[in-house]
Amino acid sequence: MKQLLNMLYVTMPDSYLSLDGENVVVLREEAEAARVPLHNLSGIVCFGYTGASPALMAACAQRDVSICFFTQNNRFLARVVGKAQGNVILRKTQYRLSDDESRSLPYARNFISAKLFNSRWVIERAVRDHALRLDADKLKGVSQKIHERIGDAQVALDLAQLRGVEGEAAKLYFSVFDDMVLQQKEDFLFEGRNRHPPLDRINALLSFAYSLMTNEIASALTGVGLDPYVGFLHRDRPGRTSLALDMLEELRSVFVDRFVISLINLKQVKASGFKRGENGAVIMDEDTRKTVLAAWQSRKQEEILHPYLQEKLSWGMVPHAQSLLLSRAIRDDLDAYPPFLWK
Repeated sequence: MKQLLNMLYVTMPDSYLSLDGENVVVLREEAEAARVPLHNLSGIVCFGYTGASPALMAACAQRDVSICFFTQNNRFLARVVGKAQGNVILRKTQYRLSDDESRSLPYARNFISAKLFNSRWVIERAVRDHALRLDADKLKGVSQKIHERIGDAQVALDLAQLRGVEGEAAKLYFSVFDDMVLQQKEDFLFEGRNRHPPLDRINALLSFAYSLMTNEIASALTGVGLDPYVGFLHRDRPGRTSLALDMLEELRSVFVDRFVISLINLKQVKASGFKRGENGAVIMDEDTRKTVLAAWQSRKQEEILHPYLQEKLSWGMVPHAQSLLLSRAIRDDLDAYPPFLWK
């Protein structure tokens, strides 16, 4: 269980929520596991729940405290709110910001600046941890060039210019991606990012993991009342979760890319677990997909110190924390959106 910015996150499986006076009580196996005053909360998020009492849901509805239900795998199920709740105002503000590119730009700059910052530190961390096995000068040179692009991103005059900066930095970053793959080099060769379809094993892993993270971010955004389909950097396109893709930018390298590299370096996946389709696409077999999903769930349980909140939380909670911070920024409760900056 975790409380962040007046939001209660119930992550214990098989928990039941009830009301006792003015307190939310979390029960596990009919024993009280936690108790939180309801007046301290603006929302409750439950993962893998067994239920919530009608009395608690009624009290939350009356006090404008939302209750969001997710599966243990972070799939959004439902959101319970009362008649008088401010999410329509939040979403209308989001839509107005998205429609105005000049007002979208500060959010887009922060997403991309964080992406470049985190990409740089993924490279720096690889050099630090494997200095004797890598061309340190080469990687540090790329890291420095990406660092210079961060400044360019922060002063970009429009979205087109920002996308140009991001594209240049992405080419630099992926130019040394193969260097960070230290095991199974012959079987997992990376010559550049490709998709639709992925043409090699690493790109197949990246595309699958990016999809997993995008879905988790979309669920987290929905949980705080934002529309995951309306973005600031990624513009409207039918069926595309543009805002989730915006937030994915800051988490790509630091979570997804490091996860994929570790799968290969720890030999959790093998070349035999992939096959090539008639259209040239490389896809995982069912056993490899299960292995990747199990490793993904395990990685999400690892704890980190959130760089802005200065709170310990699991990696799986990061999309929820960032979604909450984004909603606060859109409401003008924060001066600006604080992206996730990792070292």
